[in-house]
Amino acid sequence: MTISSIIDNIKYRGFGWILGFFVFMILVLATILAQYSSMEPEQFNVQEEALKSSQKTNIRIVPNGYVYSNTLAILITTLLDKNGGYLSNDVAPPSVFLDNMPSWEFGALVMVRDGASALRNHFARSQSQSSEDPDLAKAEPYFYYEHTSWALPSTEGEYRKGNRALKRYMHRLLNTRAQNRAQFYSRADNLRQYFEVVEKRLGGLSARLIASTGRLQPTNINERYATMMQTSWIKIDDVFWEARGATWALVHLLKAVEHDFGNVLADKNATETMQRVIHELEKAITPIWSPMILNGDGFGILSNYSLTMATYITRANAATLDLRDIMMRG
Repeated sequence: MTISSIIDNIKYRGFGWILGFFVFMILVLATILAQYSSMEPEQFNVQEEALKSSQKTNIRIVPNGYVYSNTLAILITTLLDKNGGYLSNDVAPPSVFLDNMPSWEFGALVMVRDGASALRNHFARSQSQSSEDPDLAKAEPYFYYEHTSWALPSTEGEYRKGNRALKRYMHRLLNTRAQNRAQFYSRADNLRQYFEVVEKRLGGLSARLIASTGRLQPTNINERYATMMQTSWIKIDDVFWEARGATWALVHLLKAVEHDFGNVLADKNATETMQRVIHELEKAITPIWSPMILNGDGFGILSNYSLTMATYITRANAATLDLRDIMMRG
């Protein structure tokens, strides 16, 4: 087709038709990109990934704590490099019109922050009055940077700085002959403190998901839920996707805890309870086949995805409470 024939075609059909065609194609491409960017990352095997990472330094047996810290680093990398990249601070279309994945990212980020704080303040310290690890002291604050900032310094840049500091800790953890070798302490009291945080996070998510059904009338049984207001209909899917992101990140962190604290869990006869928590959280992140989040009422025609998610999270929360109590026993 020659340039002259294209010009003749434009004159014949009119510039309005050509403009409409290009707008239509842009919308189609934007929709495809939006769907691609909204795909949830797949789960990964925390032990296999830790082994791959350690083999890059010619170390065949990973030290205690390496699986947990490596899992934390992978979660951060996934947040930044998944399909479509990090969307929470995007100010251009189509990302600016998406809310499901940014909500998912925030849920996962909260669990990453809790995991980094537990590593810095508990797992990597021998006792409350001991010195904290210098690399972890640098890494953790970066993860608390504003998650929606697009100006300099960007959110992605700050999180990558934190990840680099975390990987320096991991490298020192592998280097058994170094004078400044990093430490990781698998103790029941350390684990109990982390479970306390997890318990509160899961309880908060469960309450917000349940609030999608409306306000509860105060009774002697549900007195503590009496002031819980119904979640706005435009926020129901945001809460749901935040819970999905938090659950996805927490599943991996707890699998890493199950490995690095295996002896502690076995000594306390808590291995089965830990596996029950992981199982319930895995059920909460099974693939979604509906094109939209449904929130039916009671035993109506439509399902209520929020209540289904809340059911799994509540069960996991109850098992986490059991774990915390078990860790307190002598």
